[in-house]
Amino acid sequence: MYKTIEEKEAGKGGAALAIRDVECCDTVVVHEELVKAVHEKMPDEDKLYDLAELFKVFGDSTRIRILYVLFEAELCVCDIAQTLNMTQSAISHQLRILKQSKLVKNRREGKQVFYSLADDHVRTIIAQGREHIDE
Repeated sequence: MYKTIEEKEAGKGGAALAIRDVECCDTVVVHEELVKAVHEKMPDEDKLYDLAELFKVFGDSTRIRILYVLFEAELCVCDIAQTLNMTQSAISHQLRILKQSKLVKNRREGKQVFYSLADDHVRTIIAQGREHIDE
């Protein structure tokens, strides 16, 4: 049996990951004024939950690919499916999630439904993410 995480990970041939690998204070001193100031500016739990749910939507590469397609043009489901070499059903499923999260909007024109980005915030969020990973 392993006694530590390090022993378990080393046994797998993986990198050892331990709490001591993260730098921590050597002593416990709570800076009450700073903690209070931060606490006062924290959004309520409902807002934090909603924000976490929004970021989960960005955790799927298919949805990111769809957003990139929609950066270029408003397209119908058929066009998005063709562009990404996927089925219309798969695209529709992901578009439903993106629409529920208010990241895309749609309009009907006859028998076709066209999708576009809901607003410029979507482009900004993706651009910020790209900038972060490119650093």
